[in-house]
Amino acid sequence: MSFAKWIGGAIGWSFGGPIGAIIGVALGSFIDNLSDNGTPLLGERQTGRGRNRDPYRQRPKQTRRDQRPQTQSGDFEVSLLILASIIIKADGKQDQRELDFVRQQFRNMYGADRANHAFELFKRISKQNISMRQVCLQIKQMMDHASRLQLLHFLFGIAKADGHVAEIEIKQIYTMSGYLGISRKDYESIKAMFYDMTNNAYKILEVDKTASDDAVKSAYRKMAKKYHPDRVGHLGKEHQEGAEEKFRQVQEAYEHIQNERGFK
Repeated sequence: MSFAKWIGGAIGWSFGGPIGAIIGVALGSFIDNLSDNGTPLLGERQTGRGRNRDPYRQRPKQTRRDQRPQTQSGDFEVSLLILASIIIKADGKQDQRELDFVRQQFRNMYGADRANHAFELFKRISKQNISMRQVCLQIKQMMDHASRLQLLHFLFGIAKADGHVAEIEIKQIYTMSGYLGISRKDYESIKAMFYDMTNNAYKILEVDKTASDDAVKSAYRKMAKKYHPDRVGHLGKEHQEGAEEKFRQVQEAYEHIQNERGFK
């Protein structure tokens, strides 16, 4: 699959707004090279140059005004690349281990060919000065809650990939979570999956250590439902597999509390 076909076919709502502007700048030099080589530009028909509709691009599904359009895998992918570029630069440098983590995760999810295309875009995105607030607000408006939680989970993985978590990275992710419309409890739950803190298992389940056994059981059922891989099934199998990690950690947290308290 060509780079132009990949970017055109993968993206729905993210082709507009501030994210679309970032993509446009990132693709500028690449498209110029395609044009110089005689390759049709993204959005041009094979019969000539112009601003005709891209034949590969799929329009997002029509929805009522109070509904979000369907988030495609490509929307998630591009949103992830942009937010990852912010986190990786948060401590003033791009650590190779963080870059390798992002690349490997993309290879695991999408395969080598698509991961290579994603990094062609990522290298161009990372050179831009990006408004985190504007990007996150677009994602909040357009992307469902379960997918936003999956974004946050991936970003924490990036921050920890180099073995050292800079305070500025944590602050950036916390700020992002607010702009993304993710609650403080959800933020702390996902953070606890990556960092050793007091009462981690309780934080993952979003309950206090003083909670009753019944409250813990109720919290587990709630969190298992919230983090179930089927909640991101619309993004494709590759993201369901990624969501299984959150789901597994919820189960492990519950089992830890069960063993600690001695209830079934």
